Amino acid sequence: MAEGFLRARAGDRFEVASAGTEATRVHPFAIRAMAEVGIDLSGHVSKTLDRFLGQPWDYVITVCDSANERCPVFPASTTRVHWSFDDPSRAAGTEEERFLVFRRVRDEIASRLSAWLAGRP
Repeated sequence: MAEGFLRARAGDRFEVASAGTEATRVHPFAIRAMAEVGIDLSGHVSKTLDRFLGQPWDYVITVCDSANERCPVFPASTTRVHWSFDDPSRAAGTEEERFLVFRRVRDEIASRLSAWLAGRP
């Protein structure tokens, strides 16, 4: 979801890539939640970090605690940013309760990203 927002809001200012500590899938609830705000994730695919490790990055942003703990070291010139959001894919409950967690986290990401972008040229 963070990748979708960053591409939509600042794709002209940043080269954006998203990866996790393991490749799974783009969760259908993430696709659905982002579609509600006009961002299409249906063409996105899950990727692992290893494909990006040798590339220079100005920023590496982790969005959940487990990713932050397991994220490898990037070159010294990379600025690490960590935003501690709940991992919505771990939500429990009914389908609707789990989807509500995706919506909440989506909105939290949108808010944090807007504030972060406001401080970037």
